[in-house]
Amino acid sequence: MSGERIAVGVDLGGTKILTIAMDAEGKVLGRSLHPTPHEGEDVALHALATSVEEAMRSAGLTQGDVAGVAVGAPGPMDPDAGVLLEPPNLPGCQNLPIRSYLQERLKMDVRVENDANVAAIGEYRFGAGRGVADMVYVTVSTGIGGGVMVAGRLMRGAGRTAGEIGHMVLAHGQEICPCGRSGCWEAICSGTAIAHRAQEAVAAGRASPGLVQAASGQSLAAPVVLQAAAEGDPTAQAILARVVEYNGVGLMNLLHLFSPGMIVIGGGLTHAWDTLIAPAADWAKRNAFQRPAAVCRIVRAELGDMVGAVGAAALALDPDTLL
Repeated sequence: MSGERIAVGVDLGGTKILTIAMDAEGKVLGRSLHPTPHEGEDVALHALATSVEEAMRSAGLTQGDVAGVAVGAPGPMDPDAGVLLEPPNLPGCQNLPIRSYLQERLKMDVRVENDANVAAIGEYRFGAGRGVADMVYVTVSTGIGGGVMVAGRLMRGAGRTAGEIGHMVLAHGQEICPCGRSGCWEAICSGTAIAHRAQEAVAAGRASPGLVQAASGQSLAAPVVLQAAAEGDPTAQAILARVVEYNGVGLMNLLHLFSPGMIVIGGGLTHAWDTLIAPAADWAKRNAFQRPAAVCRIVRAELGDMVGAVGAAALALDPDTLL
């Protein structure tokens, strides 16, 4: 493998650790996939290191073949130190020293970055954003997050917390967000928010019979609400109409703030593109200032479940991506 530029990217999620070995052209050479352990710090760190070693073995790589390792992980974090501070989906892992542990065990350079940020890098380098100078990535799923690419580099800000798109406040004083504030984009438009609105309507006796029937015997997750709306249920349709409107407001704000050449949208709710995303993009374009609306394309992400691992590997290959 000498002469090739190869890196390892790790996507550390609440349910799985996906790790890949990837070359500079974006070709995946090896991979490892395991459930994320929830038995505390030592077990989590060991699992991360093991996943890197397995991905390298599956690609036939040794330490000398690999330019570096990068881990995309959920915040809050100190990316410069490579420490996860209070990850909500990893109980018992406060102040998790990912970078120092992996560097000591693997004897390789290691970087740690927010998972939405590395996803932005992945789509920019190897996904829908190829060839675009300025891009905003938005993930719309259980929560809402994102990252901002400016002239080929990731905007991180003075406190290394830039790009928290999901906590842009769209309707102060309304829905309470998991972050503790009110009216965040995530609190109004995420999959979790859609489910909460439907559950509240059923519990309060305000739901139409179709949604009540849909809720019978199962939890009211966002896909259930989407299906009820598709079948004509008026309560479900009203919930989704509000989500579309505020998705549009959020996208319009991104146009005004960053004037990107492209907004790339990924995440689980893009499966409902025609219902939730496309009409929101149309609303944003109609209501935004003419110039930023005219120069920006709003498109679907391309990398799917691989986006975090690909983005992390891309960061390890080119650490100067960070601004």
